[in-house]
Amino acid sequence: MIERLQIIAENKELQGILITDPYNLRYFTGFRGGEGVALFSADRGVLYVDSRYTEAAKAEVQAAGSGFTVTEFNREAPLMGLIQKQLSEDGVKELGFEDQYMVCSSYISYKEKLSPVRLIPLEDALTRERRIKTPEELELLRKAESIGDIAFNEILSVLRPGMTELEVAAELEYRMKRAGAEGLSFDTIAASGIHSSMPHAIPSMKKLEAGDFLTMDFGCIYQGYCSDMTRTVVIGKASEEQKKVYQTVLDAQRKAMEGLRPGMRCCDVDRIARDHIEEAGYGAYFGHGLGHSVGLYIHESPALNTRDETILEPGMIETVEPGIYIPGFGGVRIEDMGVVTEQGYESFAHSEKNLIEIG
Repeated sequence: MIERLQIIAENKELQGILITDPYNLRYFTGFRGGEGVALFSADRGVLYVDSRYTEAAKAEVQAAGSGFTVTEFNREAPLMGLIQKQLSEDGVKELGFEDQYMVCSSYISYKEKLSPVRLIPLEDALTRERRIKTPEELELLRKAESIGDIAFNEILSVLRPGMTELEVAAELEYRMKRAGAEGLSFDTIAASGIHSSMPHAIPSMKKLEAGDFLTMDFGCIYQGYCSDMTRTVVIGKASEEQKKVYQTVLDAQRKAMEGLRPGMRCCDVDRIARDHIEEAGYGAYFGHGLGHSVGLYIHESPALNTRDETILEPGMIETVEPGIYIPGFGGVRIEDMGVVTEQGYESFAHSEKNLIEIG
């Protein structure tokens, strides 16, 4: 990782790089604690942490083989003083910082205390490094998504009229944890009936009723890597209109997954699904992008939407999640997470996607 930071610094004509984003800290150093600062300068990388993390950080950095060393800061050796010392020793005049992550107050503090060193925005130089997943990362992502499959398959026998949306969310979370998840990659969504027309509805005390769509969007963290999956079912018997909406979404997803190829622009993959939904007469009800990348963080780049012209490459992770959301009627979203391959797209999700009627 030191070598990759060196290349970034050279390309940006910088003498140093400051890393404060917890996901970039994990990626470049191996440290999972999140609270710390990494500083690369003059071919050396130092991870600065306080006494709560020193022992764990040393073990994690060594296990990752990132090339960083760990230094503890405290009242006798404050963080800013240690950073100033390293910058001075290494002759840093221009220091790259994560302008897309750092809050304004922190920027002002670093700018004042590190003067005359100039802070230069890195833009997406660090996060771009995370776009192409290694084989080891792909296995962790595959495992994380498989935990979602387990949770969905198990909850099908639990769902029943009278359950609340909050209970559905709790059941999914419990089953992911029981299957090996170390945490949630985002707050679980369980939206039923007219609530399902809101893509990011918050679970409530609303009870499941016969005739409801139930959309469940859930994901977990496995060894630091996220998963993302959405499944929609019907409580009781589906109406003909519900069946039509559901099949339109499912066909749109299948077309996009079958059409996705390396070398395509992200926006062109989005167009495959969007065209199908528009042709079916539901174009006004698909308002979000088709998908996004996933990794250490749940929403990474590039994204499958109308604006992103990034060229897809093998090793990129993308979700494919078309949806139709009709106010007063309900909504459907179906989502898989998978990887762009040399030949096309491989979904990591394997749970049922044909319409399921509960009870």
